[in-house]
Amino acid sequence: MTRILLVAAPVAIAVSVFIGGGGESDVPLADRPNMASQAPSHAANPLKAGSASEQKALEARIAKLPPGLADPAKKEIAARLVASADNSTLDWRGQYDAIEDHGDGNGYTAGVVGFCSGTNDMLQLVESYTTAHPDNGLARYLPALRKVDGTDSHEGLDPGFTDAWAREAQKPSFRKAQDEARDRIYFDPAVRLAKMDGLGTLGQFIYYDAMVLHGPGLEADGFYGIRQAAMNKAKTAAEGGDEKAYLNAFLDAGRAVMLTRLTRSERDTSRIDTEQREFLRNGNMELAAPLAWRTNGETFRIPSS
Repeated sequence: MTRILLVAAPVAIAVSVFIGGGGESDVPLADRPNMASQAPSHAANPLKAGSASEQKALEARIAKLPPGLADPAKKEIAARLVASADNSTLDWRGQYDAIEDHGDGNGYTAGVVGFCSGTNDMLQLVESYTTAHPDNGLARYLPALRKVDGTDSHEGLDPGFTDAWAREAQKPSFRKAQDEARDRIYFDPAVRLAKMDGLGTLGQFIYYDAMVLHGPGLEADGFYGIRQAAMNKAKTAAEGGDEKAYLNAFLDAGRAVMLTRLTRSERDTSRIDTEQREFLRNGNMELAAPLAWRTNGETFRIPSS
């Protein structure tokens, strides 16, 4: 996982800088980003722009569209594709209990989409899980998670946090909490925005993968900054542009950000070069199986059902 900083969904505080209104008191504790460590923002989240009535109309339009990546079979494909790039496996369900420090500056990385102790999403997850399950085995680490948020520190987490995470991940309730946090922070916003931009199932996956990889940040190296860079080069399909041309511009922008990362593994762009770009080049806009791709030097396949 290579995201630098998570601006927490629904990023209501940060977006209020652009559109006015809102405030920290309107955002649940588990949804508040670590504002102290954020760089100046450069892009707005269009899903949070406009009046309440405009937001309602937007959601109604999105709801009328085909499910796309939200279809259960497509969502399963998406999960397997992300797992292949992040963990060199198709077994994404085998990642609930995974936890380690990759030395990428994000602290501990854990779970199904690599929730990180340094990027706020792990804190969100444990806070919301503790609200529903106060006696869980991770609750006592909340003060430490709040302290290390925005850093790569393990202070207050070692030596017991990794074992506690692995034990908690054996519980269906914590696995469900991971799925819900993944959807709330990453999957649902990415799919909704892709639909708003007129993108089909492949484009929705490209947005989702970028949201997971880079975090839903408004900065140039976050998801919304990457989207803005792509829109500066090409029109979205919703704006009357060519969908493939726009997605190529989006992949170019995301790839450029990846190449600025500090470690060699973070600069591995195969999830774009020999996966997403290949699907796009082949015209597989519905992300239909069978699929074959290479990432991290390995070949993966999903057969037709």
